[in-house]
Formats: sequence, structure tokens, C-alpha cells
Amino acid sequence: MIRKPFRYSYFNATLYLIAANILFFALGYVFPLIKVYMALNPAALLSGFVWQILSYMFAHADISHLLVNMLGLFIFGTAVERSMGSKEFLLFYLLTGTLAGITSFGIYVATGSWYTMLLGSSGAVYALLLAFAVLNPEARIFLYGILPVRAPILVLGYAGIEIASQLFSFRSSVAHLTHLAGFFWSWLYFVLRFGINPAKRLFGPR
Repeated sequence: MIRKPFRYSYFNATLYLIAANILFFALGYVFPLIKVYMALNPAALLSGFVWQILSYMFAHADISHLLVNMLGLFIFGTAVERSMGSKEFLLFYLLTGTLAGITSFGIYVATGSWYTMLLGSSGAVYALLLAFAVLNPEARIFLYGILPVRAPILVLGYAGIEIASQLFSFRSSVAHLTHLAGFFWSWLYFVLRFGINPAKRLFGPR
């Protein structure tokens, strides 16, 4: 059952996800407390706010946070959705994002960070970045619109940056472990759902 494929269909789910993120961000100006209810907070989640393991992906701290994540979602999500089909893409995006949130929740509980507020879709977007590289290992992405970098090298670079940032506390307000969890669950998704070894796709002989 875990590998039973969906019938391929395409209905621009990426744009619907972007629209949902923008809508919730706009609602935050009308109802400021919406971020508090949507962001993943360990103490709140344990008290019954269980929807936060999903809703945190649709809440953003500010306009720059939203724009960066939506740009990543648009660039990588569109390509991944066309390859997977919209139903598979939605399952992938929502599941990896939720699991990245659950992983972060477990770490927060283990370290006593009860009042940390996790918000943003970056865990799922990092999962998409890995998926894009696995599906398109020869693709080149223009970093800052100038420097062409092969997708697998970009994944390695971002993974290294996130690990170093976590170890040395660079940009401590950024959820580096959530990003790394996105990579991890994306990797596992390809192994379990598709029977694909991402390492062979990313770094195997051409």
C-alpha cells in the first residue's frame, strides 16, 4: 500500500498552497492572534492545540519570511509537482512538512524549549529542494540569478550551511534543525514511497 501510486493529474496545487500562505498572512493583520494559534509551540500543542503540527507551515513571521519561502515553493514546487503529479506532490509537501514539525517538537521537548514558536514553510520547502535535485540531478540553478550550480551540489551546500549554522548558532532565530529534518524526511520519502535511493540519483555515475 505504501507504494501504491496515485493516478497522475495536474491542477497547479503549488499555486493553491502559495495562495493559502498569503491568505493566512493577510489574516494576521486582521486577527493578530492567528499566528499564536497557528505556530507550533510545544506547551500549546501538548495542551490540545494538535493542529499546530500542520498549521505552523502556513504562518510566517514577516513579509520577507513569507516571500523567501513562497519563492522557493514556486520554483521547486512547480517542477516537482509536474514530475510527481499534484496528488503525490500534496502528500509529499504536507507530510514532509508535518514530520519536520514533529521532529522539531520532539527536539524542543527534549531540550526543555517549551515556549519556542516554530512557524514557516521552510521545512517543507527544503524537502522540495531535495526532491527537485533527486528528480532533476542534471539541472542547474542560478544562485542569486548569476552563478550556475548543479542541483545536487546546491543541496550539499545548503545542508552544510544548516549544520554549521546549528553547531555555531549562526542566525539563531532560524529553525536550522527543521530545515535538516525536511531534507531527512524527503530522503526517506523517496526510499519508502518510490524505492529510490537518492544518493544514487544525486551522486551516482551519469
